[in-house]
Amino acid sequence: MRKTKIGGQAVIEGVMMKGPHSMAIAVRKSDGEIEVVKKPSVPLSKRHSMLSLPIIRGIASFIDSLVTGMTSLTDSAKMYGEGMEEEYKPSRFERFLSEKLGMNPDDVAITFAVIIAVVMAVLFFVLLPTYAAGLLHRFIASSVVLNLIEGGIRIGLFLLYLVLITRMKDIQRVFEYHGAEHKVIHCFEHEEELTVENARKYTTLHPRCGTNFLLLVLLVSIVLFSFLGWGNILWRTVGRLLLLPVVAGVAYELLRWAGSSDSLIVRIIRWPGLMLQKLTTRQPDDQQLEVAIAAFNGVAEGEDDIWM
Repeated sequence: MRKTKIGGQAVIEGVMMKGPHSMAIAVRKSDGEIEVVKKPSVPLSKRHSMLSLPIIRGIASFIDSLVTGMTSLTDSAKMYGEGMEEEYKPSRFERFLSEKLGMNPDDVAITFAVIIAVVMAVLFFVLLPTYAAGLLHRFIASSVVLNLIEGGIRIGLFLLYLVLITRMKDIQRVFEYHGAEHKVIHCFEHEEELTVENARKYTTLHPRCGTNFLLLVLLVSIVLFSFLGWGNILWRTVGRLLLLPVVAGVAYELLRWAGSSDSLIVRIIRWPGLMLQKLTTRQPDDQQLEVAIAAFNGVAEGEDDIWM
């Protein structure tokens, strides 16, 4: 089985597929038609040679994913609801910033959304676990044990978050499109014609999924944070924040390695991430598979190097 460089994500009533130089968003609009929007998209790691170095390229890829993901979600919402609601009007503050920074108001809004998302993730998945584990310091002297407990709390919070959002009907729809995305990529990598019938038989789990990356980030953080020992809350907070980019970079390299091999040790390493995808993917219907195929074809038409 060959492996493609094309990957994607689920969006509002659709799928975004991204290749080395372009991306395509396919959305089934409120009137039932599938709309495909294509645009160029060159990763940060391809724009500057320094950003393509190991570890650093993982940090660049993480930033890319945040911005592209948020932009794609915003674009898909506009595509789906086109003509249904009034166009979004930026606030006075957003207009002020756009004028001062020379940015489009929509870009300002997306930038703020990314910043807020990152800040909330840091507070909930980094600071809260280390503070909670710190309460046990008077009973446990070992910094290794405390770091393991902190990591366990972090993973527990992450799993709880996933379980809770899976109860939301809108999120369930997104997870169905996530499953459609994986099925279509599997179908292409098995070199079969991209049809609903062919894609339907494949699994919704894929080894190079972003869910695997998030789990690797959590596991790598346990190891790297352990090197910091166990100081006071200020030391732990600053140290973890400074190490976060390194954690993302190392996790990215592990994901690349795990996605390029089918050896026994690699299958063991990526198994937890695949099991976690049972929470973040759902079985799609045929209409959702049609949308994923439209997105894949949209980006594949503009790429001349789609195989690893």
